[in-house]
Amino acid sequence: MNLQLLVVEDDHSQRELICQLLSSEGYVLHQADSVESAILTLKALPAISLVLCDWKLGTGNGMQVLQYVRQHLAATGFVVATAYGSVSHAVEAIHAGADDYLTKPFKRQELLLAISKGLRARQLRQQNLQLSAQLGEQQQLVELIGHAPCMQQLFQRISRVAGSDVTVLISGESGTGKELAARALHQLSPRRDAPFIAINCGAIPESLAEAELFGAEKGAYTGAVQSKAGKFEAAQGGTVFLDEIAELPLPLQAKLLRLLQEGKVTRLGSHQEIKLDVRIIAASHQDLASGVAEGRFRQDLFYRLNVVPVHMPALRERTEDIPKLIQHFMQLQQQRYRLQLPPLSKVVLKALIEYPWPGNVRELSNKIERFVLLQDEQELLADLQLTLRTQTALSTSEGFVLPATGIHFEALERSCLEQALQLSDGNRTKAARLLQLNYKAFLYRLEKYQLDGKAD
Repeated sequence: MNLQLLVVEDDHSQRELICQLLSSEGYVLHQADSVESAILTLKALPAISLVLCDWKLGTGNGMQVLQYVRQHLAATGFVVATAYGSVSHAVEAIHAGADDYLTKPFKRQELLLAISKGLRARQLRQQNLQLSAQLGEQQQLVELIGHAPCMQQLFQRISRVAGSDVTVLISGESGTGKELAARALHQLSPRRDAPFIAINCGAIPESLAEAELFGAEKGAYTGAVQSKAGKFEAAQGGTVFLDEIAELPLPLQAKLLRLLQEGKVTRLGSHQEIKLDVRIIAASHQDLASGVAEGRFRQDLFYRLNVVPVHMPALRERTEDIPKLIQHFMQLQQQRYRLQLPPLSKVVLKALIEYPWPGNVRELSNKIERFVLLQDEQELLADLQLTLRTQTALSTSEGFVLPATGIHFEALERSCLEQALQLSDGNRTKAARLLQLNYKAFLYRLEKYQLDGKAD
């Protein structure tokens, strides 16, 4: 597509001469003879790439056009032309944001070089604006909002490695926003227009995991009535996010290692290798180094994944961000449910800030959503206090000690179930394991309190 230029010159013959010259170079030309007509043209044609503007324009001057361009069309190139001996005007224009200037009379080559310089400056501004917009968009993702030093370091780390294909391992407690960090890495990368596929390794049944991830040919297993592409194939050209990578069975860890080393997968039931171009981002709330030491996780895979580690801070490590997060969640849920609530009282706000948030940002989101629906500050305070008592009881080294005042047992039991589901991202098998209950007993209690988690 040919670039569009606007020539602003009040001398008709000079304007025609410049337009003929630039038109012969393949540019699409538009003309204006005053400040007013130039601004009207720019309003009508915001896609204009560069403005070549004379300094003296009847009763106005080129500075007025330049000010409009920099205020409303920030990336557009701008070259100013001044009469011989009026270099001070050119300097003034450069300080105000012009990319180059020409002193009349100028030669054809001087004109073309100035236009080229202005277009290069425009391209750089466009790239900078695009990058700033993308990073700003990611930082508006609520889990990545934060002015705390640890969050600023996180933003810088993400922006540094996002443009490469390097493998990233994201660590952090449940609920800290590991998937959103992975999405930020994808959105800021050249792969942003290709698929982003998130996979919870702990939520896929082990018997189906290989087919789900790597694909399967027809007849490879009972029920495989047709060939099926795996998640990695579906993400061709894009990014695969492997959440809870520690839950991946050892045989599949070997296949993943081969994909990372050679960029190839083999479908279940096939001997044909498929070449893939995907970026791998992995995450876990567990300590993978400990998993390696205990034989639960391959050492060679750990080193392949842990090229660039990214740690998501716990919410209690950035308490200064809690008020802003609360405000965001309040606005979000009020819009979602079409409700209007008064601001939280100082007592409740203080309690929310002082609460340790074991479930991190996800827990904060959950409690704010419940409050917006029920609009009961006393229940919110009671919920925080109950969770604190439960956490204290569960963390007692010698086991639970019944307070002299007694407890509401069913409330305590329900809270334990909710927290186990929350910590396991809704995976009922893992939640039952956290509470050291057999699976059937756990399901019975879920039904008793009308709770539910994600399918295992």
